[in-house]
Amino acid sequence: MLNKLRLLTPGPTPLPEEVRLALAKDMIHHRKRDFVQIMERIQPGLKYLFGTAQQVLPLSCSGTGAMHAAVTNLFAPGEKVLVVEGGKFGERWREIAQARGLVVTSLVLENGQAVAAEEVRAALTADPALCGVLVQASETSTGVLHPVHELGQVTRDKDVLLVVDGISAVGISPCPMDAWDIDCLLTGSQKGLMLPPGLALLALSARAWDKVRSVGPTDFYFNLLAERDKSLGHQTLFTSPVNLLQGLAVSLDLFKEQTLEAVYAKQWALTSMARAGATSMGLELLATTHFTWGLTAIKLPTGIDGGEVLKVAAERCGVVMAGGQGELKKSLVRLGHMGHVDWSDVLAGLYALREGLHAAGGYCAARTYLEDAASAYAEALRDGCPEYRA
Repeated sequence: MLNKLRLLTPGPTPLPEEVRLALAKDMIHHRKRDFVQIMERIQPGLKYLFGTAQQVLPLSCSGTGAMHAAVTNLFAPGEKVLVVEGGKFGERWREIAQARGLVVTSLVLENGQAVAAEEVRAALTADPALCGVLVQASETSTGVLHPVHELGQVTRDKDVLLVVDGISAVGISPCPMDAWDIDCLLTGSQKGLMLPPGLALLALSARAWDKVRSVGPTDFYFNLLAERDKSLGHQTLFTSPVNLLQGLAVSLDLFKEQTLEAVYAKQWALTSMARAGATSMGLELLATTHFTWGLTAIKLPTGIDGGEVLKVAAERCGVVMAGGQGELKKSLVRLGHMGHVDWSDVLAGLYALREGLHAAGGYCAARTYLEDAASAYAEALRDGCPEYRA
């Protein structure tokens, strides 16, 4: 019997039917009136999603492309930046910065640990030449949520730019750019935005734009000043993935209809559900305090092959999850619950995890893990998600 495919990875994520229908529309020309109308339509929704009064720029690239654009436009070779390295994508910030010729100071964290705002303050105090902090809002490789709001208060006090990779946070957990003093916020299409890969979005604060002008254009493709000029005229600098922008318009409509508050409440409840189900099985979670709302990083018992767990979950249950990255490759399962995912998908994911665990020689400590997960979901919906100031 064939199982319904459930994509519960850290991205790409499932697509709502309305978005899939928009992606299937007839092609239009990217320099004609139909395209201009799409660009006019999406900008208010992007500002709402990002929590900013600034222009949000669509870029034809992956999220990594947006990270590259941020670094090359905001910093000149030889400048010093502080990188929060809490996992694979923190390492990517360092690698991009080094490729740009920046002098990098890294705050290297243990797997599952979030940075403390005071650690960042101490590093900036120790070296006043540091002019930027590069951090993930959500470190997808470990399931950690960094305290971006607190970091924004530190960087504002220190007059340092805060550059935030929100690829697995925007549209998933609160990250209001203007209210939290974020100078650069970027994301990708294939996670909380419920679109296929291939589109990135980036916004800069007023003082970040001042810095971009002082650095001057040095990248032909990712020229953000030229891209901004085009965006203000409801166009893009180069050829755009037209179908993705058509889908984005619909996705943004869904956010507006549901409201971000409702989206965050659902994401928090799904996170609570996944964490309760996994711990009820007797499994440990990698991030114990500051954890992302988009996925749950679950540690496997010693001797259990994560590859086998994932293989069984996919082949027997139709549930596609992800393993760890780097040194965590076979010792971790990452259960994604971001974007167009509901409670039944997460229950299916937990069941598939249990099946894979048994097949690989593991165990499940509680038979009530699904009931425990459902109870946590109901409780989280009743109590609401953690308060944040938008």
